[in-house]
Amino acid sequence: MGVVIRAADAEDRDLVVRLLDGAFQDDPVSGWVFPEEEYRRRTHHRLMAAFADIVFAEGRIDVTEDGTACALWLSVPADAPGAADGNDAAGTSAEADGTEGAEASDGADEAVRLREAVDPANPRVEEIARLMAGAHPAGPAHEYLWMIAVAPDRQGEGLGGELVRHVLDRCDREGLPAYLEASSARSTRLYERLGFTFTGPALELPDGPRMWPMWREPRTGTAATPHAARSLVNQGRPAVQDA
Repeated sequence: MGVVIRAADAEDRDLVVRLLDGAFQDDPVSGWVFPEEEYRRRTHHRLMAAFADIVFAEGRIDVTEDGTACALWLSVPADAPGAADGNDAAGTSAEADGTEGAEASDGADEAVRLREAVDPANPRVEEIARLMAGAHPAGPAHEYLWMIAVAPDRQGEGLGGELVRHVLDRCDREGLPAYLEASSARSTRLYERLGFTFTGPALELPDGPRMWPMWREPRTGTAATPHAARSLVNQGRPAVQDA
């Protein structure tokens, strides 16, 4: 396909936030966090900005050279509880692992700080952070696909798939697993073609949509299925879109 991909830097922040905001405005999980449509239009970008800032600080953001798609990745170290030892938006991994004391308190504070920064009166901002951190697997080091977004007028062209393959190819070379949460049954089938498997149980948002944690072991001697990669146009956290 010939898509040019580069690492984003601080000057790309506004671009990344715009891509995330535009791609996820009508996502089921975003709709659950911000149920009232007009309020979501005014507020949603603040959550996307918070997520982008976390990954700029702790991970890597890839963008297509033409600025129409981006992917947010975190490198999770071995045996790290939660999504990055408290570095992700949820910050509740200590509680999920049963750790007590100051470490658990710090984790709780991260989720609270996210809510206070994004939408102080909205408990679902804090709740989604806690639920997703609790679902994130501990164990081997892995790459975590947090979010991937494609501009709405460019969806369906395979840009998201190219972004995913860009990192999965490296995972295969370096022997690293990968992890994500999918938010539709269709997305899970597409990711299965790329080697991801549903780890269970599904993440059930209270009175809201379902998400599917998925894990991929590195492949040796094989590449990701080209058709599946072309089919993926927008996937990631807190939800997956597949136009």
